[in-house]
Amino acid sequence: MGGSMTRERAAEFGAAWNSRNADLVASFFADDGVYHASVGPDRLGKSYFGKENIRRGVQAFFQRFPDGKFENLKVVVAGDIGTFEWDFVATDSSGQTVRTAGCDLLEFVGDKVATKNAFRKQRG
Repeated sequence: MGGSMTRERAAEFGAAWNSRNADLVASFFADDGVYHASVGPDRLGKSYFGKENIRRGVQAFFQRFPDGKFENLKVVVAGDIGTFEWDFVATDSSGQTVRTAGCDLLEFVGDKVATKNAFRKQRG
């Protein structure tokens, strides 16, 4: 580990989600990290444990939203916890652009992400 998480490194992690590179995104996680996606069958969505499973989960996200991108990222780091607030923009199955607001609750170990727990607003 290279010290503690900084706001700048956390912002790089947030920006990596627009790279469409699952290996890059997974590289920010601790080896035993956890990613709780905002959608899935479990109480916390779909959960991925360990760096390789996280990489697969991120790749599945990229496949589900091939043109998706995060905008207006707001990053907060306070010691070993942090938050992201964002808008996610993607095209739905009818060809309409959909903008969804969401946030992530983050836990860090050193300069790695230990847990990313994603939440999003649902229109209804």
